[in-house]
Amino acid sequence: MKFKPPKGTRDFLPEEMIKREFVIEKIKRIFTLYGFDPLETPIFEDWNLLTKKCGEDIKEQIYKFEDKAGRKLGLRFDLTVGMARVVASNPQLPKPFKRYCIAPAWRYEDVSTGRKREFVQADIDIVGVKGMEAEAECLACAVDCLKALGFDDFEILINNRKILDGFLELAEIPSEKNLDVFRAVDKLEKIGEMGVRKELERIGLEERQIKKLLELISIRGKCQETLKKGRELLRGVKVAEEGLNEIEEIFRLGKIYGFSDFLTLDFSLARGLDYYTGPIFEVKVKTSKQIGSIAGGGRYDELIELLGGTPTPATGISLGIERIVEIMKAEEMFKLPKTRTKVFVANVNEEVKEKAIRIAQDLRRNGIECQVDLMGRNLTRQLEYADSLGIPFVIIIGPKELKEMKVKVRDMEKKSETEVNINELIGFLKNLS
Repeated sequence: MKFKPPKGTRDFLPEEMIKREFVIEKIKRIFTLYGFDPLETPIFEDWNLLTKKCGEDIKEQIYKFEDKAGRKLGLRFDLTVGMARVVASNPQLPKPFKRYCIAPAWRYEDVSTGRKREFVQADIDIVGVKGMEAEAECLACAVDCLKALGFDDFEILINNRKILDGFLELAEIPSEKNLDVFRAVDKLEKIGEMGVRKELERIGLEERQIKKLLELISIRGKCQETLKKGRELLRGVKVAEEGLNEIEEIFRLGKIYGFSDFLTLDFSLARGLDYYTGPIFEVKVKTSKQIGSIAGGGRYDELIELLGGTPTPATGISLGIERIVEIMKAEEMFKLPKTRTKVFVANVNEEVKEKAIRIAQDLRRNGIECQVDLMGRNLTRQLEYADSLGIPFVIIIGPKELKEMKVKVRDMEKKSETEVNINELIGFLKNLS
């Protein structure tokens, strides 16, 4: 009987993990440059906490279980709710509280390219800032992460839940239906306009309301031009004007931070989570049509209070590691080896095997990643093994060379060898790398 990983999960062999770790390390470096500090929370939380403000669609996707004491729990579906719980329980945290977390989350949903049931997110959040400075900082950080990975052809879709509230008011849709409408609109890319229309009919909207709403959310374009259209449409709708002002402020700050050219104001952007209260955003790579957004987030000013804390403004963005890696592989953006091992220390025979181990240990203590033979293979087999892993250099240790305090260093790509004094070996290898 052969066992496979559960549907929607995967094993990552070393060559794949090297790619994933490369992406994560680049992102983590940018996060720390922006002053975000790490925070970890449990992978499962109280069921009531997780479902407090996630929306019915997400609620259906949460992995739910009971522990042996009968407590109802669930695997986290994102990294935000746990962080909000921590802030609610620790009001003494200095503000702004800037945190990052790079960790897995789980959702039971359809599996497709770039969409798995177990996935890793890279989150940043800023807690305690009322103004759009927090959004600007998060977006600037996300843009720098993508640039560090080699992306340049992407766009930031931005909208505001307050603008959507204004659209619903213009379409004469009762406010109690707002969240249901947002969830339906959020599916536009996935199920198309006809699918959204059916969802809105199911909610109970009339044809005139649906037509007006679909007309309004069809507007998108460069920020300044679309803001102008929005102001004409929403003049006198107070909540929407507030949302437009917030978008304009993000755009202004984006010029200072250097990301304003990436912004596209898209009035159809809704994002399905119920806890969003203000600006919302998604990042998409223009050349990748099969994979959706690679990052997304927004403002959630009510969540911390909802979880028992004091009223606290907060905003954040999450980068999807799975989708970023898939696009980078498709675009051949990775120029990485199959292994992180730089050197294989090969022995000619048993007589010099102990010396090979001692040399390998000396290399490791000096920060050079290396392997030694653990299988008792002959030299030919050792070289074949090193070549199969793509290890770039092999140190060959033989009795004759040792008597002269020398070793041979083989460049596996060039198929050339250099004789090196043992006491100069570390410097020689560091120069090569």
